[in-house]
Amino acid sequence: MKKGVFEQQLLLLITLALVAFGLVMVFSATSGQATLGNGDALYYLRKQGLYALVGVVLLVLARRASYRSLRPIAPTLLVVSLGLLLAVLAIGAEVNGAKRWLQIGPAVFQPSELAKLALLIWVAAYMSRHPAPRTLAELFKPVGLVTGVFCVLFLVEPDLGTAITVLLMISGILVVSGAPARLLTSAGGLVIALVLAAAWFEPYRRARLLSFLNPWDDPQGTGYQTVQAMLGLGSGGILGTGLGEGVGKNFYLPEAHTDMIFAVVGEELGLVGTTALIAAYAGFAYAGFRVALACKDPFGKRLAAGVTTLVCGQALINIAAVMGVAPLTGITLPFVSYGGSSLVVGLAGVGILLNIAGDHGRATRTRVSDRSRRNSRARAAGDRSRRSAPRARRQRDVRRVAGSR
Repeated sequence: MKKGVFEQQLLLLITLALVAFGLVMVFSATSGQATLGNGDALYYLRKQGLYALVGVVLLVLARRASYRSLRPIAPTLLVVSLGLLLAVLAIGAEVNGAKRWLQIGPAVFQPSELAKLALLIWVAAYMSRHPAPRTLAELFKPVGLVTGVFCVLFLVEPDLGTAITVLLMISGILVVSGAPARLLTSAGGLVIALVLAAAWFEPYRRARLLSFLNPWDDPQGTGYQTVQAMLGLGSGGILGTGLGEGVGKNFYLPEAHTDMIFAVVGEELGLVGTTALIAAYAGFAYAGFRVALACKDPFGKRLAAGVTTLVCGQALINIAAVMGVAPLTGITLPFVSYGGSSLVVGLAGVGILLNIAGDHGRATRTRVSDRSRRNSRARAAGDRSRRSAPRARRQRDVRRVAGSR
């Protein structure tokens, strides 16, 4: 199989499988409550299916358009997403004490999802034209400064999970850019200190942090969601209770169809289901990083690494939080959780990644065919020279004999 084609096919297969699996699990997690709420068991499935259709269309378009066209518009995307983040703080719809959504008629949009992709494109474009930073001062200007502004806006919403995901995404770009390990370690320590400070000085974040350390201290209060998620995972056993047969999603587990859907998978499909889901994200990471490492274009390399880190880093944070080994952050499980903005933007990002993989494959085939043509011409020239050699020797012999006479 030609280089780049395997990764492209694997990425597409895993992504579509995750989207289809997500539709099934969203229906399983919401059908009961939707029936009791408005009498329509397919309410959430229908909406998620529409989001998936829009996302697949964007995936196809992004796969066919050249990713290089994103580099000139990177600053524009950054400014637009920054404006949307400011707008959501001013006029955004408030849900559960957080302002993260803009409502335009019947449509609800989460600007932070677009901001993640816009920031990714801008950082990849900048790092492709400049050498990797060697010190914290070089990292701060301007990548650290711009990233910090976006993270502050995320925290004001508040949305700590998106801020952490963005920082992981930037780290992935820095790694493939060649940033030294000591710089990444220093920056990581500084970020952890800032995150802990941000969590400690916000009451609800401090409560989540303390409940993470021991959720059983307050199983009916701050530790309730973590405890219910762990109970759901534990009750699934090896094979699970069966698809649609879980009870935790029915008024026990808050946000079962969004950031807690991994607990529903664990309860209904057991260890086998959760292992297969984790393996799917591992396969996505394998194929995505292979695309990044094989890409010769500096912008494409950083873009591919950023998209892969964004998807798999978000999955890692979500799964760790549901399992109780990390604090709850409220971010969704990519392609599986219910959420239109996350699904649409995520599929558009995969389309960009597929375009990078396909572009690399075409470049490889072109180089191979050019080399083959050169080798063919060389072989043809060698054959002509070999055929002409005996004729030249005979002519020299004839001239030598004539001269001796």
